[in-house]
Amino acid sequence: MKYLIVGLGNPGSEYEETRHNIGFKVVDTIARISGASFEVARLGEVSTVRFKGRSMVLLKPSTFMNLSGKAVRYWMDAEKIPLDRVLIITDDLALPFGTLRLRGKGSGGGHNGLGDIEKVLGHAKYGRLRFGIGAEFSKGQQVDYVLGKWTIEENKSLQERLERSSDLAKSFAAIGLDRTMNLFNNT
Repeated sequence: MKYLIVGLGNPGSEYEETRHNIGFKVVDTIARISGASFEVARLGEVSTVRFKGRSMVLLKPSTFMNLSGKAVRYWMDAEKIPLDRVLIITDDLALPFGTLRLRGKGSGGGHNGLGDIEKVLGHAKYGRLRFGIGAEFSKGQQVDYVLGKWTIEENKSLQERLERSSDLAKSFAAIGLDRTMNLFNNT
């Protein structure tokens, strides 16, 4: 069985260590732990890892966050992966730093990447892992915060949270959405 695990982010070194690129960081962690590497491919960087008899296609779209739907649709079709085996990983301002929230559907919540995926797919019924980045910014500073780098305090626990997110994604492939939600949400 194949699964598509998509980490949302923006390509380019200027975005590499920003909060908005947490999706890229999570799939990078999955690949690193599995000893895999990414290759440049159509509409993104792709890697394939195996876990408990499952094949996980890891994708970092090169389309920029606001056009993520095009890359998701392309790789779903190219790899013949049904929607119930797709997991989108993204940042979330509404959750405290490091909080993980897995859902099987829901609104984009103002997130442009999720909004574009919903537009391209025609609905919002797909798995998504929201990684809390907190909302420690002043009025009018949201863009600077989201595109800002992690604080020293955040960096202290970031690796553990990335590894926990990696475990969640592998669990999604191994035992499914519902059981994984029960094991990981709010941890």
